[in-house]
This record gives sequence, structure tokens and C-alpha cells, in this order.
Amino acid sequence: MVVETRPGTSVLDRFREVNAAFPRTAEIMEWKKAGKKVIGWLCTYVPEEVIHAAGVLPIRITGYSREMELDDGNAYLYINNCSFTRSCFQLGIRGEYDFLDGVVGGSTCDGVRRLFDLWRIYLKPGFWHVLTVPRKTTERAHALYYDQCRRFKEHFGEYLGFEITDEALKHSIEVMNEQRSLMRKLYELRKLDRPPISGAETMEVLNASFRMTKERFNRWLGEYLDELAGSDRVYTPRARLMVVGSVLTNADFLRSIEELGALVVTDELCTSTRYWSDPVVVDSEKSPLEAIARRYLDNFPCARMYPSDGRFNRIIQLARDFRVDGVVSEIIRYCVPYAHDLPLLIDRLKENGFPVLALDVEYNTSGSGQIRTRVQAFLEMLEAKRR
Repeated sequence: MVVETRPGTSVLDRFREVNAAFPRTAEIMEWKKAGKKVIGWLCTYVPEEVIHAAGVLPIRITGYSREMELDDGNAYLYINNCSFTRSCFQLGIRGEYDFLDGVVGGSTCDGVRRLFDLWRIYLKPGFWHVLTVPRKTTERAHALYYDQCRRFKEHFGEYLGFEITDEALKHSIEVMNEQRSLMRKLYELRKLDRPPISGAETMEVLNASFRMTKERFNRWLGEYLDELAGSDRVYTPRARLMVVGSVLTNADFLRSIEELGALVVTDELCTSTRYWSDPVVVDSEKSPLEAIARRYLDNFPCARMYPSDGRFNRIIQLARDFRVDGVVSEIIRYCVPYAHDLPLLIDRLKENGFPVLALDVEYNTSGSGQIRTRVQAFLEMLEAKRR
């Protein structure tokens, strides 16, 4: 991949500083020092707007930023729980998240559900709540999930000692929708023949979005978009790739792929496209909470959702829109929902002309020699296919 260079962007450096300091970032510590509360959330089906509307800082609970030995996590979770959940709990049991006032989870997969239980029992947060998340998007499922969001809002308000108002929810919808709109603009740049941003850099931006106030993140991302618009650096890759699969927060994994000359131009991850893709659609006939609940259940589907066609169709459309040459699937060992879906997804992608490289990894692997060898072979195959 040929890169025309320019000086490093100051805003991207700011995002990197946030990620390097997480979980104890300066902003989180200042927020706590001011006497305000911080709530950690465990799944993209947790409605952040409810937390934000209460004047509380929502942050995403993630594990180590690199692959680590997980002795403490292994002591509490079976080894056949994914390394993401064990990494998160290891950070928690070692006190790295002791600034959290509470934790909110969803019944989305066995691993995250067990992580939530352990967090509640052993770390004893001041507030805890888990939402039941349906696996379908029928009207009955929407009614159930709306009731779950209503109960969460009421429970959270009881904990805080005040009611979370519709006006506060409307404001939070505006803030979160602005973040989603800005992320869409960033991804639009990746559709270009010679994008000005790499996949690894995009992930650094995404990681920061979970770790700071939404308002400040939106300001910084707006500034970053202005910098990119005025930049003269572009990437000319040997192949355009899409990454799909399990939770991923390690930009070095994508960087290890891009160092071989490829460029990750889009993705389907709960830490990326599936997090920001769909806005909350405000309807005068619905309450703000109803609009929020509908968005979260109808959002870009997780592999746990049924039927799988909704997710598969959106992945194929993304691959077409971003003109990818191939797809890399990274699935954390013991990530059952994604491992279960993979054979069906591979068939669908191949039917539509998109070759797939399936990688079995640990959470936040940086790209081992074996992975790099397989990626290199995949890129050579893509190049031979074009000739």
C-alpha cells in the first residue's frame, strides 16, 4: 500500500491519548472529581441515551488493549468463555474500573451474561441492571424490548433519585444522532478510491467514542473531519478489505493487516458499524423512549438475531458500497453466535463474489506471524484473481 505522507493530525493524537490512558482517562477522572456518576455498559443493545439523559457518563467496558495473560479472569470464568469477557473481568477484579458507579448489561450472549453476573456479585456496583433482549424484531419483540427499556429508565431514575424526562431523552437523542452522523461522514471518506484514513486509524477514533463525553467527542470528530478534508495524504492499497466478526478494539490487529499493503475500508463489528450505523428516528406519534427502543432492536443486527438474512444482506450491501476485494472474518475462540453463523455467511459472500479469509483469534490479538502469513497469502490470491 502506497501512502502519501503529511504531518500527523493533532486530533487523531488526542484520540490516541484517550485510548492510551483508558480506563483511567483524564476526562473520566475529572468527571468523578466533580461528583458526577459514571456507568459502564456491556453491549450495544444497552440504550446509551437513557444513561446520558440522566446526566451520567456512559462508557463501554472493554478488556486490555492487547492480548494478555488472563490468570485472574480464568479463575472466575471457565476457559471456554471468550477471552473478551475474561479480559474485561480481569481488569474489573484488579480494580481498574473501581470508579464505576454501576454496570448495565443485556442478555445477548452467554459470555456477556455471565460477565455481568460476576461483576454484580464480586465487584458489587452501586447500580446494576440487565435488559432482556429479544432475538427477533417482530412487533411482539418490540413491545417486550420497549418494556425492558422502560423498566431500565425507571430503575435508573429511582437509583438517582429523580425522573429522567422526555425532554432530557430528546436532547440525548440529538447528541447521539450527531455522533452517528459524524461517523457516517468519516466512513464515506473510506469509500474513495484513495481514502485519507486507514482502518486502524478509524478504530482509534471509534475506541475513543466509548471513553469520553459524547459532546467533546463530537467536537473533536468534527475537527478531525475538517483536517481530513484539507489533507493531502491518501492510501493506495493493493486490496480493499472488509472485517467482520467478534468484538474488536485493538487497532494494532488492523494495522498488522494494513502493513502488508491492504486497506480495511469498512467493517461489521459491534465496536464499529453496528454501534453507530442507524439513527434514532423521532416520531411525533411515539415517545422518545419508544423511538430509542425501536432503534436499538432494529439496528444493524448482531449474529444472535434471527433470522440471519437481515445481517447477511447488510454485510453484502456494505461490501458492495465500499467496493471491497475480500472479507476477513475474525472470530474470538468460543464466540458462539459468530462461529455458528460463519459457514452460512461465507457461502452468501462467495455467492456474491467476495472471497473470505476466516481467522480464529483471541480478543485483542495484535496479528501474530501466523495471521500475517495467512493474510499475505489471501492478498496474493486476491491479486491473482484480478489478473
